[in-house]
Amino acid sequence: MTRGGKRLGAGRPPGTGKYGEPTKAMRLPVSLAEQLTDLLSDWQNTKAHGISKHVQRLRQSFASPFRLPLYSDAVAAGFPAPATDYVDRELDLNEYLTPHPDASFCVRANGDSMIDAGIHPGDLLVVDTVLEAQDEDVVIAVVDGELTVKRIRWKNESLWLVPENANYQPFRVTEEMNFRVLGVVTNVVHRL
Repeated sequence: MTRGGKRLGAGRPPGTGKYGEPTKAMRLPVSLAEQLTDLLSDWQNTKAHGISKHVQRLRQSFASPFRLPLYSDAVAAGFPAPATDYVDRELDLNEYLTPHPDASFCVRANGDSMIDAGIHPGDLLVVDTVLEAQDEDVVIAVVDGELTVKRIRWKNESLWLVPENANYQPFRVTEEMNFRVLGVVTNVVHRL
C-alpha cells in the first residue's frame, strides 16, 4: 500500500478560498507581516463591500453623537437683525449629515471639475450608499477603476457624467466602460 500523494477530489476547489482566486505561499520579513495582513484585510473588504478599512473607521466615528447648540433665529445674510440668546435645541451633526450612518462615508474632493456645484478641491463629501442615484444627483462613481465625482444625467436614453465647470466636457457612459455608482453625495463640508 502506498502512502501520500494526490487524492482525487481532496482539498478545496480552486478559487473557492477566502480570496476567491488561487494563492501563493511566500516568505516575507517579520517586520512586514502586520502591514501585509492589514493590506489583505483592506483588499478583502474593498472587494466584498466596495469599502476600505478607512471608510469603516469613518463609519464608526458616525456612531457617537456630536452635538452643537442650534439657535432659533436664522442669521440674516443681508441687513443685520436683532439677536436672541434662545437655544432651540441641540443639533447632532452626525444625524444631520448622515441619515444612514452604516451606509455613509466621507471622501475628499480633488480637482475643480465640480466647482460650480460648490465642490472645491479638498472639500469633504458625505456620500450615502443607500440612496439610489437619480437624474441630476451628484454621485461618486468608479469609471474603469478611477473614482470621480460628477452629476449624472439621462439624455436620449444614455447616461452622462457631467462636470460643473465649463472647462470640462461631459462624457457618456458606454457599455465598454467598467462603471458603477458608489453613492450619492448628500453634503459638502468645506472651510472658509
